[in-house]
Amino acid sequence: MAFDLPRNAILPVDVVDVRLIDTPHPFESANRAAIEDNWRKETEANPALFDGEVVLLSALAYSGRRLSGRCHAIRYATFLHWRRHRETAPAEHAFAHAVLVSRDGALVAVRMGGHTANPGRVYFAAGSFEPVDFRDGRVDLHANMAREVGEETGLSIDAVPREDRFHFISIHNATVIFRRYLIDAAADDVADAVRAHVAGEAEPEIDGPVVIRDRDSLPDGLAPQMRPLIDWHFANPWTPPCR
Repeated sequence: MAFDLPRNAILPVDVVDVRLIDTPHPFESANRAAIEDNWRKETEANPALFDGEVVLLSALAYSGRRLSGRCHAIRYATFLHWRRHRETAPAEHAFAHAVLVSRDGALVAVRMGGHTANPGRVYFAAGSFEPVDFRDGRVDLHANMAREVGEETGLSIDAVPREDRFHFISIHNATVIFRRYLIDAAADDVADAVRAHVAGEAEPEIDGPVVIRDRDSLPDGLAPQMRPLIDWHFANPWTPPCR
């Protein structure tokens, strides 16, 4: 298992070649009893948790603006156990952020619901990669982003302007791959649309939208990866091409 990544720096990515391997993750195989014990504790504290399938990395490397790696389908219970032991576990996590930019240049993030595994946390609508996010064994980043943004906010990013290139940052044994998408409306109008979606959901994943207008007025509960992404965005203004 190899992780050859620069840490705590935002870098460009031209190719993301992360493959889903059809074998058990060694971390899951070696910790089955501990995973079950932790899952019992997690669900006692939060009965709303669902033990679905996500993926966990066993290797990831960056070279020549290319991210290459392998991952394995695991139980969500395994992911929560890994999260408690991430500093020493021989595995890492990767996920994607669609960085939503409003017409007036603000960022639109979300605050996670109290029944989720990240209650009160603020980050861009996102979720772990799942087996459904892989095409011919290779991760489809846009498909994952579009699915998560749609589920959590009700917004569609399939036909909106987007940056050609991805970027990534690796921090705290996790790697976030991100790309900016333009929502052609003022930030307040985007937030209202997200609130309407949340109000119409029987069990919404999020409490609501969080608008970030500059790097100096940040919300409580900000996830660790968010501060560098926010700083980078406001230091690197983006003007999408006309369509």
